[in-house]
Amino acid sequence: MAETKGKFDFAIDRGGTFTDVFARLPDGRERVLKLLSRDPQNYKDAPTEGIRRVLEEETGRAFPREKPVDTSLIGWIRMGTTVATNALLEREGERTALLVTLGFKDLLHIGTQARPKLFDLEVVVPEVLYEEVIEVDERVVLRQDGCQLPRKDPKRVVTGSTGDSLEVWRELDLERVEKDLKGVLSRGITSLAVLLLHSYTWSDHEKAVGALARRLGFTQVSLSSEVMPMVRAVPRGYTVCADAYLTPKIHQYLKGFTSGFKGCLKDVDVLFMQSDGGLTPMEQFCGSRAVLSGPAGGVVGYAITSYSQMEEKPVIGFDMGGTSTDVSRYAGQYEHVFEATTAGVTLQAPQLDINTVAAGGGSRLFFRSGMFVVGPESAGAHPGPACYRKGGPLTVTDANLALGRLLPSFFPKIFGPGENEPLSSEETMKHFHRLSRDINLFLSSNQSQVSANGVNSGSEMSVEEVAMGFIRVANEAMCRPIRALTQAKGHDTAQHVLACFGGAGGQHACAIARALGMKTVFIHKYSGVLSAYGLALADVVEEVQEPCSLQYEQHSFADLDRRVERLSKRCQDTLYARGFTSSQTTTEVFLHLRYKGTDCALMVTAAGHRANAQSCVAGDFRGAFTKRYLKEFGFTIPDRPIMVDDIRVRGCGKSGIKSVYKTKMGRGQAKPVTMIKCYFEEGYLDTSVYLWEELPCAHSIQGPAIIIDKNSTILVEPCCEARLTEGGDVCMTVSSDPHCALGTELNTVQLSIFSHRFMSIAEQMGRVLQRTSISTNIKERLDFSCAVFGPDGGLVSNAPHIPVHLGAMQETVQYQIRSSGNKLKEGDVILSNHPCAGGSHLPDLTVITPVFRKEVSSPVFFVASRGHHADIGGITPGSMPPHSTSLQQEGAVFTSFKLVTGGVFQEEAVTEALMAPAQYPDSSGTRNLHDNLSDLRAQVAANRRGSQLVGELIDSYGLAVVQAYMGYIQSNAELAVRDMLKDFARRRRQQTGSLEVESEDFMDDGTAIRLRVQINEEEGSAVFDFTGTGTEVWGNCNAPRAITLSALIYCLRCMVGQDIPLNQGCLAPIKVVIPPGSILQPSQNAAVVGGNVLTSQRVVDVIFRAFEVCSASQGCMNNISFGSESVGYYETVAGGAGAGPGWTGRSGVHSHMTNTRITDPEILEKRYPVVLEQFSLRPGSGGAGKYCGGDGVMRKLLFRNKVVLSVLTERRSTRPYGLQGGEDGAAGLNLLHRADGRVLNLGAKTSISLQPGDMFCLYTPGGGGYGREEDTNRKPQTKRRRLNESFPERGSVFEYRMAQEGV
Repeated sequence: MAETKGKFDFAIDRGGTFTDVFARLPDGRERVLKLLSRDPQNYKDAPTEGIRRVLEEETGRAFPREKPVDTSLIGWIRMGTTVATNALLEREGERTALLVTLGFKDLLHIGTQARPKLFDLEVVVPEVLYEEVIEVDERVVLRQDGCQLPRKDPKRVVTGSTGDSLEVWRELDLERVEKDLKGVLSRGITSLAVLLLHSYTWSDHEKAVGALARRLGFTQVSLSSEVMPMVRAVPRGYTVCADAYLTPKIHQYLKGFTSGFKGCLKDVDVLFMQSDGGLTPMEQFCGSRAVLSGPAGGVVGYAITSYSQMEEKPVIGFDMGGTSTDVSRYAGQYEHVFEATTAGVTLQAPQLDINTVAAGGGSRLFFRSGMFVVGPESAGAHPGPACYRKGGPLTVTDANLALGRLLPSFFPKIFGPGENEPLSSEETMKHFHRLSRDINLFLSSNQSQVSANGVNSGSEMSVEEVAMGFIRVANEAMCRPIRALTQAKGHDTAQHVLACFGGAGGQHACAIARALGMKTVFIHKYSGVLSAYGLALADVVEEVQEPCSLQYEQHSFADLDRRVERLSKRCQDTLYARGFTSSQTTTEVFLHLRYKGTDCALMVTAAGHRANAQSCVAGDFRGAFTKRYLKEFGFTIPDRPIMVDDIRVRGCGKSGIKSVYKTKMGRGQAKPVTMIKCYFEEGYLDTSVYLWEELPCAHSIQGPAIIIDKNSTILVEPCCEARLTEGGDVCMTVSSDPHCALGTELNTVQLSIFSHRFMSIAEQMGRVLQRTSISTNIKERLDFSCAVFGPDGGLVSNAPHIPVHLGAMQETVQYQIRSSGNKLKEGDVILSNHPCAGGSHLPDLTVITPVFRKEVSSPVFFVASRGHHADIGGITPGSMPPHSTSLQQEGAVFTSFKLVTGGVFQEEAVTEALMAPAQYPDSSGTRNLHDNLSDLRAQVAANRRGSQLVGELIDSYGLAVVQAYMGYIQSNAELAVRDMLKDFARRRRQQTGSLEVESEDFMDDGTAIRLRVQINEEEGSAVFDFTGTGTEVWGNCNAPRAITLSALIYCLRCMVGQDIPLNQGCLAPIKVVIPPGSILQPSQNAAVVGGNVLTSQRVVDVIFRAFEVCSASQGCMNNISFGSESVGYYETVAGGAGAGPGWTGRSGVHSHMTNTRITDPEILEKRYPVVLEQFSLRPGSGGAGKYCGGDGVMRKLLFRNKVVLSVLTERRSTRPYGLQGGEDGAAGLNLLHRADGRVLNLGAKTSISLQPGDMFCLYTPGGGGYGREEDTNRKPQTKRRRLNESFPERGSVFEYRMAQEGV
């Protein structure tokens, strides 16, 4: 690519609020400029205006705004833009239609079927991007060896790009498609997304539709097979819809941008940043690759500038903005993900792993039930923080201003209604005085309660202490994703450098680095415009990828080599055509590899692993894969074949500039421009203020100090040191935490911080368990929970929040304390799963480790992990039989089993126990002993990590302080529940004069679940009495007591309506009465597998009916499993959510006690002997009402071989109730269509042998309606909000948490 000496080069980041411009001048100097992205009174387009200003000021020539800019002096322009992101957030893309295979018109509406927010009763899911759907009567099916379907020969057998054979069952009817497409065009829709099943490997049908659509006049046609040819229809469908929806908007913007220049920039090299951190020519820039265009430049910027200067230490990028903070990592290679969610849309495309958390300068400050809370709500740009003088709320920015860390005199006067006033300290302090009064009033009113515990909360909090408290809580909230991002892949957080950029990060950098154990903070001289600078440093990237189905082994290498060579040549040819020479281009090959039988695929490069006789020509991918797998997961599976899912080649054209411009080299003393008082932990301290541009090189500045430039403010905290590098960057050395002594009395700020710390321990335990486990259930489905408990066994914190695990483990730990008592010694670990010992169902194995301290004889804490094991024996594979009648039929039973004694894992004894079910008739011991033992060891390792972290917390603060705050956190949850009960009691008394509510509902066999709740308004307490509930049943719908408690905690959290610590305190105001011998407290040998997955839902329905919170949701998990000697599969299926006061129920979603993701249709058909004929909504199944219940779904499975089908469902005879005059939802239905034409109703629970050609049709229940139907025609008005307010988070840490909650 040609040099542009003697010309102006521009790198521009067009953000939502500001546009940043970096310009390299003909003489080598550099300029930066920041201007508003929208200022219609002064200019049409911000990037054009930025270029115009630089040219005019530097040349002295006039460049009139009203005339196109002369391009003769411009070398190149590089841009990053949020145009695509904003269109996605605002849902302001192009009107789009989706064309999809017949039977799947609602596939993208249902998606994964998991709800995004576990405890929100109004299930809010971003709407799909398309306006209309066309179903195409075509079908292609993967050919399977041994398929026994009694079908006629397929019309054709074809070979896909992966090498797989496919059968064309139904050919494409182009005449019908043309008619449908013309209808869509006539309604003004000109953008089309095409998604046909299995088109990732065989795309002929999609290409035919695409050619037809373009001929008919569609201006944008996006084919899923071209946009991203990867297996899995749902994320590929979202991606192709985003491409069709966003690309026209990008083209509109580009047309407007180029029109501002002479010749529409025809002779200028214009490149745009893609989500993967590479530049692409303007004409190749498309919607599906543009969503992270803005933040990607910042990652490239810090990666190139800080990694080399910090002696190649790994770097954490920390970009703190107004509404959110972006966190990422760089250690010599960009870390990419290939599937991530933005604004509720899952995109399947290479993108930098940028983790966005809802904490920024505009995050709002709250004091709730004795807890300091920061975010996730944001003040936004309008009205903005209180100090912006527009009536906004208190935010993190206000807290920094109140503490003297922001200096209004150094800010431009752009605030207030007229945008001509300075930041308002007065407005900020007025709000803080009001909030401080509320906090002190709360503390004094709760003094009696605190004193009763033998401590007091001390004196009143000053305004500064309150503001400082919120800063500390915000910092801890931002530390958690950084820990998760590093520890998830086996890295030590403390061994990283913190590279800080963005407007707000410099005020928090020292504190965050110290909290994470980091020693160095690096802030580049262009940190305020680093995204623009990163564009100048970036390379042009060309990526190609194609799916594959080969095993990585000797006889496949020739095929792999041919395909790699072909893809590499495509990349090189494209880059050569763009003007790059061979010396400027490099290619890197990646293989998407996984162990056979697992879903955990890694995109692996062979860098550092040279080719050998046992590898393909591109490198030793086996060695690279096993090394990385070991690093990330702690083990390998040596005897397991490795599968290649995709081949990817990334070509780079080296085009980034090398910044050689140095700052001035003065060596004098740094002189502060002023001295101010700034508030720190020690109180007010004299703080020097320096201008960055006046600092001499290599001079050290001791904290406390503030360094200011035009775009950012850097706080150098006490005991920290800052110096200017030769390049003009700031490098700060951070001291270790000068830990202040903390007493056992309640400090409300520390309460919030300890809440984060305890949650962080549970989260880090979960990361260890996921990394070191081997089974699909734990490693990939993330079906586990980890938790911390007090010395009495009371729950302190647990993660993730799997509803059926909430509170249940507490019962298990407390049982062990009662039964083992003083027998527990250091080095002992207990295994338990028995329902009478707090178990939920037998496959959920709980491992409990006591935490000891030298000076204390009994355990000071407990840590535990509960994981769902795929098989522990019993009468059916999977240990979840639909027809069990005793506990022994469901698998191995452990009550108080010593898994580890004196530090020694008892492998022989636990193996014997796992094989013990074989002694019962028709039962087997565990069918997967190897995975059981591996996962149990992983649970022990997770507990060991939790014990270690608890020990470190005690080392830092002392046992008395840690246990005191454990109690305060439990009290905080208790207080939130009491407040909710008092509020409900007050409303109930005013409406009815009674403080008692009751309800009942029925299982399909007629068993009643009855509840009477008596509320004490003064205390905020309640008695939940289940007397009158039916007896234990002959079957497996019996629910252990722990299940009822889990359901109760879930309901209480939903009714509280805000984030609270989910711990023992939630149940402290509640007395639960359950009659022994009932279905909710069965005898110790009762079968319980259905109670965990079905009865738990009915308990929730009964509680919500009593409180009249919302109508019933589907009330079932629809457990479907099938298998044979060679294969086994299990799924739960969505239904309709109940409506409520002010909202309609969501259709096709999981509700309440489950949130499991469903297997993608293409994966299902690839791995199992089944064809999915239909998966769509079930119209009319939601109950009618003012607010209608959500519809259930229809799911039809055609079986290709002999299997045994097991169905475990409810709500097949009793319908989900409506409330306040709303109608009941439709009951579910399980039908079997035999190959011979017979249709059978299977009932709610059965196990049946199926023949090839049999089809199982599942119709799931709808949700109940709410309110009478008179107002049905008037749709409720809902306030339209930007989707980043509802769905602000993004990145691998967020995806991991969503996957955990989707269990």
